[in-house]
Amino acid sequence: MSETTFRKFDPWRPAPVKEESRRQIMQSHYFNVDQVSFDSSKVGHFERFIVEENNGDTVGVIGLTDDGRIPLVEQYRLPTHRWTLEIPAGHALDSNERPHDVAVRKLREEAGYEAKELVQVVRFINTPSFSTQHTAVFFATGLTAVERGELGPETPRPDVRLVTPEEASDMILNGTIIDAKTIIAVMRLREHLAAEEAEHAGAHPRLIQRIAKARAERKAK
Repeated sequence: MSETTFRKFDPWRPAPVKEESRRQIMQSHYFNVDQVSFDSSKVGHFERFIVEENNGDTVGVIGLTDDGRIPLVEQYRLPTHRWTLEIPAGHALDSNERPHDVAVRKLREEAGYEAKELVQVVRFINTPSFSTQHTAVFFATGLTAVERGELGPETPRPDVRLVTPEEASDMILNGTIIDAKTIIAVMRLREHLAAEEAEHAGAHPRLIQRIAKARAERKAK
């Protein structure tokens, strides 16, 4: 990359506009909407509506069973009037619930699993053009099946599908999985598995060894 053509990216360099005022025009449990006035040296005064997320990040959790499958939840989404396949996800119930706790709760409520290990693997901003919403994705292993909870009125008892990472990737490519956080989570999981396999080339990594053992036991039944 030529230094004469490209400058180093700096996300915190001075803003090209100045915020003048802000007022809240709507409030809900998950988000508020603010009407914000800006001033620009090029166009002068202008306004935008900005969605402000409440109670911290949205939290998603991608689990991997001992036999190497991902629990995906069937969700009916009211804004798009269609069913989707998604990783378990949701928001904090209040400002005191930590992202890790949200991941534990949503994995149990939506997919019916508890995890021995939960680690955050990626955090991203969803739609920076009009929203402050961030999503934190956790990776869950050592899964144990538990009783699931009830969701909202649009999906009172969601169906859970178990798919391999390879199957999930194919479902992304053929348009079956279209949810952004699920796509990012699957890509991150496959990257993690590939890195683990490369690091332990010539030997079975712990996770892959556990998957292989579980698959062999399932075939033997």
